[in-house]
Amino acid sequence: MAKLYFYYSAMNAGKTTTLLQSAHNYHERGMRTLMYMPRMHDRDGDGVIGSRIGISAAGHPFDTGDDLFATIEADIESKGPLHCVLVDEAQFLTKAQVWQLSEIVDRLGIPVLAYGLRTDFRGELFEGSQYLLAWADTLTEIKTICRTGKKATMVVRVDEHGDPVSEGPQVQVGGNERYVSVSRAEFKKITHR
Repeated sequence: MAKLYFYYSAMNAGKTTTLLQSAHNYHERGMRTLMYMPRMHDRDGDGVIGSRIGISAAGHPFDTGDDLFATIEADIESKGPLHCVLVDEAQFLTKAQVWQLSEIVDRLGIPVLAYGLRTDFRGELFEGSQYLLAWADTLTEIKTICRTGKKATMVVRVDEHGDPVSEGPQVQVGGNERYVSVSRAEFKKITHR
């Protein structure tokens, strides 16, 4: 039975690495997958899903207005059976797109594996994460650690001097130079001075 899976964590936990490994596992067994990522997240280049440890693969960029169900349905009509859909940076999905992913599972019988952050640098849910947490069949936390040695569950945005930032747009693509994964206790200490 196909399911909608949401794998979530703070940054640097290996979400993209896990996605790429999952796709590799399907391919090794002769199964076809499609990998998607938001167009706005082009840190590794347009159409590239890249992990910080240096592995990458081609993916299909999508925009917030794209209908993922229609895209997948058209792909199956033209290329044949599809065995899995994988979505990187799933926090950037819209509510409608999370619904479309659930339709891929429920109507087409194809598993969907979505990977993303749970919360932003202010500790607030992203739209995609909110609805994945509500509607996914299976929720799995991928763990990483804070500089204190505790489990990191939050993300802090920092400026060019490494000082925490508490205001600004929810979405600002960046890596280790802009974000630090921390425990909730450390998040409260850093952001509520």
